[in-house]
Amino acid sequence: MSTTMILAFAVAVGVLMIFIGLARTPSSNTALTVQQRLSVYGGEKQLTVEEIELQRPFSERVLRPSIERLGSLLSRSTPQKARQDLLNRLELAGRPGNLTPEDFAAVRLVAAAIVGAAGLLIGLLLANPVYLVISLVAGVILGYYLPVLWLKQKVDARKTEIQKALPDALDLLVICVDAGLGFDAALARVTDKYKNALSELLAKALREVSLGRPRLEALDEMGRNSGVEDLHNFIQAVIQSEQFGTGIGKILRIQADEMRRKRRQRAQERGAQATLKMMLPMVGCIFPTLWIVLLGPAVLILMQPRG
Repeated sequence: MSTTMILAFAVAVGVLMIFIGLARTPSSNTALTVQQRLSVYGGEKQLTVEEIELQRPFSERVLRPSIERLGSLLSRSTPQKARQDLLNRLELAGRPGNLTPEDFAAVRLVAAAIVGAAGLLIGLLLANPVYLVISLVAGVILGYYLPVLWLKQKVDARKTEIQKALPDALDLLVICVDAGLGFDAALARVTDKYKNALSELLAKALREVSLGRPRLEALDEMGRNSGVEDLHNFIQAVIQSEQFGTGIGKILRIQADEMRRKRRQRAQERGAQATLKMMLPMVGCIFPTLWIVLLGPAVLILMQPRG
């Protein structure tokens, strides 16, 4: 009898301890505790904040924070109009590297210092004071304006990409509208179908519309800031059709035919310019070789002494 009572008391105490343990364990930490035990069992070690920071690339840990600090110092002395113009050019280029105007100004100074140091090294190797000064000045100037040339190349490439993608996007818009989709749904279909600079602009405009901005205003700003005349004309045609109640399908079809015609004309113009562009390599490379082959033996004969 006593043994039975002792066992019952032990079981009761055990059940009570289990309930007490469950009550003291916060439910929010259960998943974390299980994850910690699994990581220990698997031999994984939890990373500290310093280790996570060290795993990031060197450019994100050191270079970009330094450029941002330098850009913040330069922004105090930069006029507002110059900053706005630079911001517009960065937007036209698609914001490469998520650069801000301050970051781009800092990049110009860093590039000037690096290329200037390379020019200084070249001047030291030449061991001439005049060459040293010339290479240093040329390196600083070249490094300061190289980012500007790079940004201009990015802007031109983005404009060309938008120009090339516009006819295909208009054809897809015509098909979607004829199939019964609304204009916003057709634009969303274009952004899903294509992944290029034009689809990025359309996706940005659609996000602004979803946040409450008027559609015509968002599209108008997109057309003006794109820097592409054909896209701006297309947006203006869409705005006029909305204002005057014209069918959007007819406007899209007309614009698609017009874009195809302009693309064909540009191809014909480039084909006509090909003959003129071939003149320079022909005159500079082919003709001198022909002259050497044809006139070389005669010149050698004339150079021989006569007996």
